[in-house]
Amino acid sequence: MPFTICLVLTGAGILFINRTWGKKLVLAGFLLSLFFSNSYLANQLMYSWEPPPKAFHTLPEYEIGIILTGVTNIEKTPKDRTYFNKGADRVTHAVQLYKMGKLKKILITGGLGFDPSDDISEAESLGDFMVWAGVKRSDLILETTARNTRENALFTEKLLKEEGLLEQQSSSFLLITSAFHMKRANACFAKTGLYPDTFPVDYYAAAPKLNFKTIFQPSINAILIWHILVKEWVGILIYKIAGYI
Repeated sequence: MPFTICLVLTGAGILFINRTWGKKLVLAGFLLSLFFSNSYLANQLMYSWEPPPKAFHTLPEYEIGIILTGVTNIEKTPKDRTYFNKGADRVTHAVQLYKMGKLKKILITGGLGFDPSDDISEAESLGDFMVWAGVKRSDLILETTARNTRENALFTEKLLKEEGLLEQQSSSFLLITSAFHMKRANACFAKTGLYPDTFPVDYYAAAPKLNFKTIFQPSINAILIWHILVKEWVGILIYKIAGYI
């Protein structure tokens, strides 16, 4: 990850500071830190990567909205509430679309992760929140075992088949996930033979602004954006190598 690279370069340079190449490593670590913390560059890159948002009123009616999880802290207790991290738009926007009549049903896919600390899946936790927010429980379909994006797609396709819902056209499904994650998620669903429409949410980028602050003031958020993008790019590369997309 970018921040790790900067730390390694700087640390190695300090360790061998009495050597010429040690000083060069420190300088390289410092310059890369400035580069990765530049908010204009990070925002511009994310802005180019994320698909543009879609207005609610432009959407037709869909039989099922498919929500990918990964937006809560499932380790927190007590379990009488849903603990949202960034990405809550996946849920709140889906509820809004449901109440507008754009979604007839909502399918939530996501289990306990690879190191579960509780027996309540993320899909169940989000489902409970949606019921509290006004979604009928009969309009919820929960897939509670997926641990990653590939399994989200595979297990959703399997569940739709078991529910007899694959007779619907793929255009009757709306895939809802974070904008930065939409390319990989959509490719995973296409691999299973599902071609849903997409509704990206949870945007990190804003319209680029070139000013003194974005150019000269280092930003922690810029480093975070780089980490998100690098992780997603590595994920896409690994998924392609593994044949998942």
